[in-house]
Amino acid sequence: MKTVQTKAKIISNKKIKENYWHLEFESAIIAKNALPGQFVNIRVGHGFVPLLRRPISIYAVKGVKVKLFYQAVGTGTQSLSQRKSGELLDLIGPLGNGFDYRQAVKAKDARSILIAGGMGVAPLFFLAEKIKTSQPLVLIGAKTQKQILCMQEFKKLGCTVKLATDDGSLGFKGKVTDLLKLVLGQTKGLGLFSCGPRPMLKRVSEISCENKIPAQLSLEEHLACGTGACLGCVVATKSGYKRVCKDGPVFSSKELTW
Repeated sequence: MKTVQTKAKIISNKKIKENYWHLEFESAIIAKNALPGQFVNIRVGHGFVPLLRRPISIYAVKGVKVKLFYQAVGTGTQSLSQRKSGELLDLIGPLGNGFDYRQAVKAKDARSILIAGGMGVAPLFFLAEKIKTSQPLVLIGAKTQKQILCMQEFKKLGCTVKLATDDGSLGFKGKVTDLLKLVLGQTKGLGLFSCGPRPMLKRVSEISCENKIPAQLSLEEHLACGTGACLGCVVATKSGYKRVCKDGPVFSSKELTW
């Protein structure tokens, strides 16, 4: 895998709904090397304000075009939402270790299950594109119907999609991890792939252990350098502390301690 610092031309930067955005840029080298679960670290403004880059998951790749899916919630991502088509983005990527999906592609008698909480849909959509021929099952969870993301996009890939909302406004009423337990009682799972809030990932890890199904978890942490130098994003594992940006963001559930 080759990581580069480059300047890439913005093709589009569109508001999808509320404060959710799709940004697409052109970079042949990043498109060629990107793997599901990896991210790019972007200088979001035109200068050095804000100083730190922002890590954004790679959502999709098509030819030399790379698409990102992000939520404009703070100073950095709000600055990113103001960037225009034709401008150049200063970015570093692809960064991090992604999902190992080799067995998922070959699966015949069992299904891969993708579990997304909130913005966790971003890296999982790229993964779903890679393994769509195996017809993965996608579980998407949110607090309420308005916060369900990318349902139609996953369906267009041919994925089976099931939804869970805390308030029952759409789909299963309850946590997406409760839906996962229900699904595993009806479906033979080959492996679990998940991204979302830490409490959700902890529960996915427990369920994978209970059902003896391997799970790969993409952790959401605040990152600074994005390259492993500053040690600001370490998490505890059974073999010591590891860097989310460099050793992750994807880890086997067996590695992590909660």
